Amino acid sequence: MEEKSLAEIQREVDAYISQFKEGYFSPLALMARLSEEVGELAREVNHAYGEKPKKPEEADNSVEMELGDILFILNCFANSLHIDLTEAHNKVMNKFNTRDADRWTRISDEP
Repeated sequence: MEEKSLAEIQREVDAYISQFKEGYFSPLALMARLSEEVGELAREVNHAYGEKPKKPEEADNSVEMELGDILFILNCFANSLHIDLTEAHNKVMNKFNTRDADRWTRISDEP
C-alpha cells in the first residue's frame, strides 16, 4: 500500500467531493458527522477492548474503518474551511514540544 502525505489525502478527498454538485456540508453538519463517527469508534473500541460484546445482528465494523471514517470527515471539515492540516499539525506539535516539553518522562531519561 502506497503511503500518502496529509496534503495528498486532503487533495484526494477534495477531488472526490468536487465531483458532486452538493459539495461539502456546512461546518455544523460536518461537526455533527464527526461526532457521530467518534461515537461509532467508541462503540467499536468498547466491543474490541471493553466489556460489551457485539450482538450477532450488529454490523461487522472495525476500529480501523471507524478511524478511516473520522479521517475522511476531518479532511472534509478542514477542506471546507480551507485549513491546511499539515500546517495545523505543525502548529500543534510546536505547542506540545514547547508547552509540554518537560511534562512527561522521556524514555531517554530513564536509568
